[in-house]
Amino acid sequence: MTIAGSIILIMLGAILTWAVEFSLAGLDIQVIGVILMVGGLAGLLFGLYRLSTVRRATAVTPVAPVDEVHTTQRRVYEERRYNDPI
Repeated sequence: MTIAGSIILIMLGAILTWAVEFSLAGLDIQVIGVILMVGGLAGLLFGLYRLSTVRRATAVTPVAPVDEVHTTQRRVYEERRYNDPI
């Protein structure tokens, strides 16, 4: 879940909790709104945690020292034949 999706769930839950006045038989709209807000908050916290850990991770690639005596160059040529049938 993205951060924007979590914020949308929180807003939808808040609308259902405090702005909707009608009721359905066997269904409490305010409870559904609270559940959506809690789910959106959990998704938001998880998204922020994941975002902070991804930005903190660094990749270190070791660089081997260049040996000037045994250095060889290799060239790779790619051939393409355009007269082959499709």
